[in-house]
Amino acid sequence: MSRFFATGSDSESEESTSGDEQIAKPVGTTFARQPLLLSDDDEETKRVVRSAKDKRFDELTNIIKTIRNAMKIRDISKCLEEFEQLWKAFQKSKTIVDKEGIPKFYIRILADLEEYLNEIWDDKEGKKKMNKNNAKALSTLRQKIRKYNRDYENEITAYKENPEQSGDEDHEDEESSTEESSGDEDDDMGISASSFLKKKVEPPVSDMKSKFLKTAKEEDEDEEEESDDDEDWGEDSDESDSESNEDDAKYTSLAAKFLKKTPVDAEPKLESKREDKGRKKPERKLKRLEEEEEDEEPGEWEKVKWGAPMVKEKPKMFAKGTEINHAVVLKKLHEILQARGKKGTDRAAQIDLLQSLASIAAENNLGEGMQVKIKFNIIASMYDYNPNLSACMKPDMWKKCLDCIDELLDLLFDNQNIFIGENIAEDSESYSADQPIRVRGCVLTLAERMDEEFTKIMQNTDPHSQEYVDNLKDEARVCKVIERLQSYMEQKGATEEICRIYLRRIMHTYYKFDYKAHQRQMASKQGSKSEQDQAENEGEDSALLMDRLCKYIYAKDRTDRIRTCAILCHIYHHALHNRWFQARDLMLMSHLQDNIQHADPPVQILYNRTMVQLGICAFRQGMTKDAHNALLDIQSSGRAKELLGQGLLMRNMQERNQEQEKIEKRRQIPFHMHINLELLECVYLVSAMLLEIPYMAAHEFDARRRMISKQFHHQLRVGERQPLLGPPESMREHVVAASKAMKMGDWKTCKAFIINEKMNAKVWDLFPEVDKVREMLIRKIQEESLRTYLFTYSSVYDSISMESLARMFELELPTVHSIISKMIINEELMASLDQPTQTVVMHRTEPTSLQNMALQLAEKLGNLVDNNERIFDLKQGTYGGYFSRDQKGSYQQKQNYQRGYRNQPQSQREY
Repeated sequence: MSRFFATGSDSESEESTSGDEQIAKPVGTTFARQPLLLSDDDEETKRVVRSAKDKRFDELTNIIKTIRNAMKIRDISKCLEEFEQLWKAFQKSKTIVDKEGIPKFYIRILADLEEYLNEIWDDKEGKKKMNKNNAKALSTLRQKIRKYNRDYENEITAYKENPEQSGDEDHEDEESSTEESSGDEDDDMGISASSFLKKKVEPPVSDMKSKFLKTAKEEDEDEEEESDDDEDWGEDSDESDSESNEDDAKYTSLAAKFLKKTPVDAEPKLESKREDKGRKKPERKLKRLEEEEEDEEPGEWEKVKWGAPMVKEKPKMFAKGTEINHAVVLKKLHEILQARGKKGTDRAAQIDLLQSLASIAAENNLGEGMQVKIKFNIIASMYDYNPNLSACMKPDMWKKCLDCIDELLDLLFDNQNIFIGENIAEDSESYSADQPIRVRGCVLTLAERMDEEFTKIMQNTDPHSQEYVDNLKDEARVCKVIERLQSYMEQKGATEEICRIYLRRIMHTYYKFDYKAHQRQMASKQGSKSEQDQAENEGEDSALLMDRLCKYIYAKDRTDRIRTCAILCHIYHHALHNRWFQARDLMLMSHLQDNIQHADPPVQILYNRTMVQLGICAFRQGMTKDAHNALLDIQSSGRAKELLGQGLLMRNMQERNQEQEKIEKRRQIPFHMHINLELLECVYLVSAMLLEIPYMAAHEFDARRRMISKQFHHQLRVGERQPLLGPPESMREHVVAASKAMKMGDWKTCKAFIINEKMNAKVWDLFPEVDKVREMLIRKIQEESLRTYLFTYSSVYDSISMESLARMFELELPTVHSIISKMIINEELMASLDQPTQTVVMHRTEPTSLQNMALQLAEKLGNLVDNNERIFDLKQGTYGGYFSRDQKGSYQQKQNYQRGYRNQPQSQREY
């Protein structure tokens, strides 16, 4: 016997070790071919050879177990992580799946996981209590599993129709897979199944394999069942030593001798035991469940929903038989409000409790004062329902909030003896009908918060969706609430409160164009109108309303902010309705442009919007210079979108962090109040064109020519850089093409580029009075083209007839006469008018192009000499030429020679 077995055996002595027979090594064989010698330790940790299919399927089953454990503890983020691992493992085993087919256990986990996620998704209360990671993982995993399961719809449908059959087939697949793996194991070891059997009976090889190989279920049996298996071993261990020596001759190696042998008689026993085990498993599970239920009964355990452990119990209303009075209801109200703002408080349940308390108070006739008190708290709880500042109310909660405010206002209007205010202390509140009812609260604050919530709803809604239109319809209800509150405050409110509610009314009015007033104005110009039109257009004019509200604020308000906002809204409304002079005078009298930089950002945004609307109004009136000056600051910055509160520009995180970005998003203006940025840019560029092109023609050879509009020059340079010039497409390209035509004096081409179908649809049709704007534009293009033509070609003419100019530019003769006269008076054109012949006689004082270039060169050389002298004096240390060193090394003061020289005109100097 080998010494390896001698060290591992406890029963044999050292003497028997030396006397054991050793297996002789055959001649001519290598060490690798000798029989396999196993020790006891090697036998315990036997190497298992597994097929690729078993390895891959075991990996899948292990991941599936982890997913099911995560599903039990509702760890969705773990489910997402393991699902991704499952998908990767399934991709690795793609070749095996293609051969063997999709395993049933894989289809089962996909179906179960999808059903599990749908249940959690439908559980609204559970989703609210879910932490941030699980909520995010839930939506991600739900999308992934729905997308992934589309490829296995048929298999999942078959499984759902008959889950038991699918489970049995899966069990059979597992058994067959284990049998194949153990069969491969035997083949690798080089031992046939027949070596395990006694020689008397020789059943078929397939039956023998199924009898003596362990299945996957047998490996997972309990200790009890393992002890039963030990009894199935053969009784060869009780035989004598002589019999064992005889058996040694039957085997070619010692490994075959020590392998487990099963007699043929054990076959029915194994089958019966497998059936018993299959029956015992569900019985044991039932026993465990019954024991758990018995354990639960005496302790009165309750099944707790998952979620935050700090969930407070709902305070019970009133015990049976309790007398309902003011003190009891107030005590219960304070008890409910104590949980407000605490962690784990169910806000929806708190609102329900307050509503039920209000109904109890109404049933017991506790008075309108108690109803008002509870209504105040219900509305405040609705505002606190969403703790996130940037998020808006849900639609159903928003509707309830509006209804509650309407009910509160109804109570206040119906009961004039109810006095409310923030300055009323809780101790001095009274609810009895014998004396005036006093309740602490401010309905104006609730209305302001309602207005802010409406703004947030509009900010968080997609402006291009139908939902935005539906939400915008609620503005009528909001305005109606503000109007009702305005009438209530005019009766009982203080001056400051009236100013606040007036400002809310102004903020909902200033940006809306009054079409009814416009129609009345147009009808009055045309003549009489029908009675039906008069009835439709009846009502207070928005101009009169704004004038009345704003003047009250100008006179009574003590806070600068409300007065500033009222002035800006008033100017905006004037400019929107083409009242240019009133808007301009009010802006100049207010002096807001001097200290607006010290105002808060919302007021600055309102100021920018007002200046833009003022510039557009000036453009409609034909005052291009005023329009350009009003729009210059906004357009030259390149941040018009951000300055008007209509969106955020992309910036680095160093310039703006996440908190600042959230704050700026809350300042954004709702989409229905936006100013069209393309219209704004077009108005600015056209105004710049009408100013810049004549100026460029007049100062063509001026080296110190200033730039009126940098943005306009930038667009011209961009147009000049293009290697291939095609027909203009965008609005900017149209303006650039029109500028080039105006520079040549071709006003018709310029007009065609500015006024056409494309530009009408993009820009000009957005104005209220489109025809007037187009007529004004054509007139301006004709006049500025005439001025450009005279500046450009004045050196060519000795004299030119004004009649020919009038025909060329299709202007009236007095208009041409007026334009040329202004140019001569302002010394822009060196010419004179010959009245009898109606001609313009040029004086030829303008230098030629060569003379212009010579003058520019002389001026530049003079500047160069001056700079050289200054640098030379500084280098020599003569302090600007005032002191100079003589031959003896002493300083002599010049008699102001250098100063007199520098004060001389350039024409008197000699170089």
